[in-house]
Amino acid sequence: MSGFAYVDGELRAEDVPLSALAERFGTPCYVYSRALLTGAYRSYDAAFADMPHLVCYAMKANPSLAILDLFAQLGSGFDIVSGGELARVVAAGGDPRNVVFSGVGKSDAEMEAALVAGILCFNVESASELTHLAAVAARLGVRAPISFRVNPDVDPQTHPYIATGLKESKFGVAVSDAHALYHRAAQLPSIAVRGIDMHIGSQITELAPYREAASRLLALVDALAADGIPLDHVDLGGGLGIRYRNEATVDIADYAAMVRTLFAGRRERLLFEPGRRLVGDAGVLLTRVRVLKPGETRNFAVVDAAMNDLLRPALYDAWHGIDAVQPRTGSAVPWDIVGPICESGDFLALERPLALAEGDLIAVRAAGAYAMSMSSNYNARPRACEVLVDGDAMHLIRRREAVAELYAHELRLPSRAPR
Repeated sequence: MSGFAYVDGELRAEDVPLSALAERFGTPCYVYSRALLTGAYRSYDAAFADMPHLVCYAMKANPSLAILDLFAQLGSGFDIVSGGELARVVAAGGDPRNVVFSGVGKSDAEMEAALVAGILCFNVESASELTHLAAVAARLGVRAPISFRVNPDVDPQTHPYIATGLKESKFGVAVSDAHALYHRAAQLPSIAVRGIDMHIGSQITELAPYREAASRLLALVDALAADGIPLDHVDLGGGLGIRYRNEATVDIADYAAMVRTLFAGRRERLLFEPGRRLVGDAGVLLTRVRVLKPGETRNFAVVDAAMNDLLRPALYDAWHGIDAVQPRTGSAVPWDIVGPICESGDFLALERPLALAEGDLIAVRAAGAYAMSMSSNYNARPRACEVLVDGDAMHLIRRREAVAELYAHELRLPSRAPR
C-alpha cells in the first residue's frame, strides 16, 4: 500500500501505524511517505516525457535533506531562492548544474557561490540585480547564465499573499520592461542570455491563468528571436495546487496537454518549478491531544503541535484536513484544534466535528509543504522531528531539537563591576 490510509481502524503511513511512530519518536512529528513523494515526482516528470524538459523542485516548500536526496536520485533539478538552499542541494547530493536561482534580493556573496558552483541559470528579477550579477561574474572572469523572471500581470485567482504575477507584485520585471532589459543583457560581456521565466503564484486551481501568462511570455520570446536574441529555455514556474478541502485541482495531464499545444513546433527546452504539488499530500503533522476544554460557545482541543509547527492556518486562514488516528465511536463534537502558544491566532483547525478524548492522536493532512519549512521556535519551542516512512521502515530524517540548542548561539552580557 502507499500513502496515508486506514487499516484495521487506524491511520497508517504506508505500512506503519501512526501510533507506532508516535510511540517511537514522540509528538509533534512530521511524517512523510516515500511512495507519495516518488509518485508525485514521477507523474509530473512523465507528463512531459515527449518534450525536452527539466523539473526543478521548488525546495522552499520542504528543504529536508532526505527529500532533496530522494528527488535528486529521481533526476530532479532544483529551484532555489537563497545561498543556504544551494548549500542544502549540494549537501543532499543534488547537481548544481540543474539549479535555477530565483529571488528578488540575491546578495553578491550568494551570486558568487552560485557562479562557482556552476548553476544552470539565474532568474533575474530586476535591472539592479542584472548590474550586480554582471559585476560579480566579471570579477570572477566567468559569464553568468540568466533568464529574466517576467511578470505577465495575470491574476492567478489565489490568496493575495501567494499571488506573484500581478503588476503590483515585488517579484519579477514588468513585461513592458523586459524587451529592453534583454537587449541590455545581451550587450554585457559577463552575461549569457539563456532563457525566460515566470511564476504567477501558488495553489492555483485552474488552467486559464497559466494559458494567458504563457501566451504573453511566448509573444515576448518570439519578439526577442526576431531581434536576434534567441532563447534556449522557457521556465513556466510552478504553482499547481493540491486539494486541501474541496478544491477542483488541475490534473497534471490537462496541464501538460495545454503546454503541449502552446509549444507545438517550438525549439525551446521547458523548465518547471513545482513545489507544493510534489510534497504537499506526502506529509502529515502528527500531534496528540493534551487538554479538552469545552465551553459555552467554543470547544477547544489543545494539542501539542502549534502555529510554530504549522503556520499556514494563522497566516493564510488555510484549511487542513484533521483526522483521528484511531477514530472513536460516539457523538462528534465541533472542536477548535489549538496549540499551547500564547496567541489567539494559534490554531490548526476550527470547528471540526470529532469524537475526542485526552491523549488521542490526530493527523493534520497535507502538511508536507510549508509546514516544517516555515516552522519556528516561537515561545522557545523546539522544532519537531521529521520521519520518512518507506513501506514498513521508519527513517528519522531530522531529530527533535533540544531546548538548550535554541540559545546555544546566544551570549549573555559581560558582568559589570558594581558602582
